[in-house]
Amino acid sequence: MKKTLFLLVLSILTLDVFAQNIIPKPVEIKNIAGAYNITAATTIGANNAESQKIAEMFAAKLQKAAGLTPKIQKTGAIQFTINATPNTIIGNEGYTLEATNAGVKIAANKPAGLFYGFQSLLQLLPKEIESKSVSKGVKWNVPGVKVVDYPRFGWRGLMLDVSRHFFSKADVKRYIDDMVRYKFNTLHWHLTDDNGWRVEIKSLPKLTEVGAWRVARDGHFGDRKDPQDGEPTSYGGFYTQDDVREIIKYADERGVTIIPEVDVPGHSMAAIAAYPYLSCTKDPKTKVNPGTNFAEWYGGGKFRMFIDNTLNPSDEKVYEFLDKVFTELAALFPNKYIHVGGDECYKGFWEKDPGCQALMKKMNMHEVEQLQGYFMKRVETILNAKGKKLLGWDEILEGGISPTATLMSWRGVKGGIEAAKMGHDVVMTPSTFAYLDYNQGEATIDPPIYATLRLSKTYSFDPVQEGVDPKYILGGQGNLWTEQIPTIRYAEYMTFPRAWALADIFWSPKDSKDWNNFTKRMEAHFERADAAEMGYSKAVYDAIVKASEKDGKLIAELGSELADVDVYYTMDDTMPDNFSTKYTQPFEVPDAQITLRVATYRNGKPIGHLITLKREDLKKRVGR
Repeated sequence: MKKTLFLLVLSILTLDVFAQNIIPKPVEIKNIAGAYNITAATTIGANNAESQKIAEMFAAKLQKAAGLTPKIQKTGAIQFTINATPNTIIGNEGYTLEATNAGVKIAANKPAGLFYGFQSLLQLLPKEIESKSVSKGVKWNVPGVKVVDYPRFGWRGLMLDVSRHFFSKADVKRYIDDMVRYKFNTLHWHLTDDNGWRVEIKSLPKLTEVGAWRVARDGHFGDRKDPQDGEPTSYGGFYTQDDVREIIKYADERGVTIIPEVDVPGHSMAAIAAYPYLSCTKDPKTKVNPGTNFAEWYGGGKFRMFIDNTLNPSDEKVYEFLDKVFTELAALFPNKYIHVGGDECYKGFWEKDPGCQALMKKMNMHEVEQLQGYFMKRVETILNAKGKKLLGWDEILEGGISPTATLMSWRGVKGGIEAAKMGHDVVMTPSTFAYLDYNQGEATIDPPIYATLRLSKTYSFDPVQEGVDPKYILGGQGNLWTEQIPTIRYAEYMTFPRAWALADIFWSPKDSKDWNNFTKRMEAHFERADAAEMGYSKAVYDAIVKASEKDGKLIAELGSELADVDVYYTMDDTMPDNFSTKYTQPFEVPDAQITLRVATYRNGKPIGHLITLKREDLKKRVGR
């Protein structure tokens, strides 16, 4: 009897913990007595055609993972309901969810909210619900719970760059599936850049005949060999307009809006390779860039381009070209925005171009930066004529922008603060918190990239900065640039778990933020990601190694992002384990040919990567 009671209590406690593992964290979640067990007899209810679609998605999940084929009818034990009378608390994307012994009820005002309730229901079920095949011996229990949930921000985005590396239609759908598990609702689709033009424009066929393909190159992006004349351009790809429509439909069924980006006037080498007349230099030998170094960076945002990758703002043919591009894009994408880039536009070729100088004189411009403002206003006029709003990176502030333009703040938060104070709508996506291509942990373990962004730093982000009126902050976004990301699984590895942190930030109440609580939920989702065969990084388990100098001595400082992880180290050419020296405080590194080896453990078990650094490596970290 005692054993039975113990097992019952353990089962209830396990389910209660289960209920608290939802990402993003719900506004209100209360454990209640009981649990609903899904069986072969379970029915699914849907009160109209819109809720029926979500009920069918859930039934498909159960069939794949549990081997169950529940009947869908008007009312059922698991009920999906679009409210006849709106619940004013939850808005358009919120939902209520209640699970008891008798069943599960999910209700929302709109299909998007019902879909997010469905995602929370999936997270309440055992991790095997994410499996791609039937899991045997699983009890499909939904813990007793009551949830009232709605988002903090309306814009909860991720950006996928498909120019640096092309991702197939199936890959893009997979990324959308990854997003919606965590209630992201916006996919920013970076479709064009120096390294490839990825969307069919029927009136400009060379954009994909030429601009979508480049020479094949191995090695680190930025260190590759220049393309040679006559070399075959075998790497690349593009989306036909039918592909785009299919992906938009797929996203729409899952509550995701797709924002297309055509990056102009800079980052346009692929377009110029197809149509050389678009640039100032009009070089017919311009090629789609395969990842070579074609710029010199001086710091502080200053740089010089070796190759002209910028559209000519003084040439009317450029605006005729853009009108054709945006005419076709506006017809394809139903959302109100088209992103036009505007970032990292090198103006050195404009300074030397007679046409640009003549335009500056005609328009009484005193600085070449004003040409970008002129260009952007012309582009905005084109977009507005097609019923679209201009969206761009924070450089569009240079040279002035119209009051109706919307800005994405990527160079930190400064541009977003400035734009919001000017009355512009802003999406906060600063590289300092939200660039998912940045290294996630120890630089000697993950492949090299030019900056580091740890999970804890991402989690510390808040889109509404001090002194800014929140009404101008649409929300936030994580950006995944893909110079070093050739596959969709590695795209997942770089996106998660940092995007889980962003999901909490964009959805959950600000005052609910709790790092220790988040990391516990994160670890539960590592297991769910394994079941889903989804990529993710465990860099959060690795030690943090810093160095400083004091009184001429080299000092090492070790740490961890997690409070319950122990750090051990050696400097005597032995491999560290949990019987080695445990780190408790900064220590002096001997002035000798030593190697510092660092390992992390939890509860006596190894948990992170082994980090190995020579003394000279540590010295390079001083001051960082």
